[in-house]
This record gives sequence, C-alpha cells and structure tokens, in this order.
Amino acid sequence: QVQLVESGGGLVQAGDSLTLSCAASGRTAIIDVMGWFRQAPGKEREFVAAISWSGGSTNYADSVKGRVTISRDNAKNTVYLQMNRLKPEDTAVYYCAADRSRSYSFSSQRKYEYWGQGTQVTVSS
Repeated sequence: QVQLVESGGGLVQAGDSLTLSCAASGRTAIIDVMGWFRQAPGKEREFVAAISWSGGSTNYADSVKGRVTISRDNAKNTVYLQMNRLKPEDTAVYYCAADRSRSYSFSSQRKYEYWGQGTQVTVSS
C-alpha cells in the first residue's frame, strides 16, 4: 500500500503562485507514475499533470501547460505542483495520485491506484 498526503493549498489572489506538495509513504518502491488531478465544485475530476517516478518525464493538461510545473524529489518521496499566474478557474480540490504501471494514459484516473485526501486551492479574483 501507498499513502499520499497533500499539503500547500490555501486562499490566494489571481496572478499569485502556489506550490502543492504530496508526500508518499509505505511501499513507495512500487510507484511508477505520480499525478495531480483537480475537482472544481460541480465538475468532474480532471487531470492536471503527471511525472514518471524514475525517469522524470512529464505530462500536462492543455489547460495548465505553461503555468504549471510538476517535479519530484525521490529522496523525500515527494511530488510538487508549482502553479503560477493562478486564475479563479483554478479553484478546486487538488488530489495527488500514484500508479504502479497500470496500462492507461497518464491523464486517465483509472491509471492511478492510490489517492490522497486532497487539498483545497481557492483563487480569488
């Protein structure tokens, strides 16, 4: 089992930056890909970004490309999501997820077996 704990959410103003963290514990050696998803009020959960745990290759949703950077620190078993130039439409609960080589695309929720509880990000205009 893998446990994921997100942190770093909060209330910010439009144009601000924010970095979310996701700390993994447990059987972290089985992790292949780590991803971030978000769910806005009244909307379905959507893919934000993903990173390969070993090679570091990344994948981003078109809606955040250029404003968001995903990175990882393997020594700390932590994945980060740096978000710049935040917009009110970025308001959502952000979830961290971990995959152990399921054969789905990076952006598919079905790829990820383990999920965190989420952290709220609110962007005021």
